[in-house]
Amino acid sequence: MPILAWTKLAEERIKEAIQRGELDNLPGAGQPLELEDDSRLDPELRMAYKVLKNAGYTPPELDLRNEIVRAEDLLAQAPDEQARYQAMKRLNFLTMKLGALRPQSALLDEHRYASQVLERLEKKSPSPGGGPGPAKGGP
Repeated sequence: MPILAWTKLAEERIKEAIQRGELDNLPGAGQPLELEDDSRLDPELRMAYKVLKNAGYTPPELDLRNEIVRAEDLLAQAPDEQARYQAMKRLNFLTMKLGALRPQSALLDEHRYASQVLERLEKKSPSPGGGPGPAKGGP
C-alpha cells in the first residue's frame, strides 16, 4: 500500500474519531506542546536518542550536549565580565569533556566500517563471467 494511501486512511480515521468525540477532553488539551530542540544532534541519530529518552535513558553525550546549550545560554545572558568568564570556563570544560567522550563521530566510524566491508566483498566476489574479479589496475 503506497504511503499516500496510508496517509489518506490515517486522516479518515482521525476525522471519524473527532466526529465520535473520542479526541475530546484529552490530557493537555489546549496546552502548548513542549517541543524539544534537537537541532544540535546529527539528523541520523535524532530518532535513536528520542527512543532512548522515552525509555528513560539518555546517553552521556546527549546530556553533555544539553549542558553545553545551557552554558551557551548563560554566556549569552551574562550581565558582566566576571559572569562571562565563569560561563566561558564552564563551556570550555564541557566542550573538552564532550570531545574526550567521543573523539570521532560515530557516523565516520560507521562509514569507514562500511567501506572496509564493501572493499572485502569486492575482493571476494567473482566477476559476472564466473572467474575471479578483475585484477587491480586493469579491467
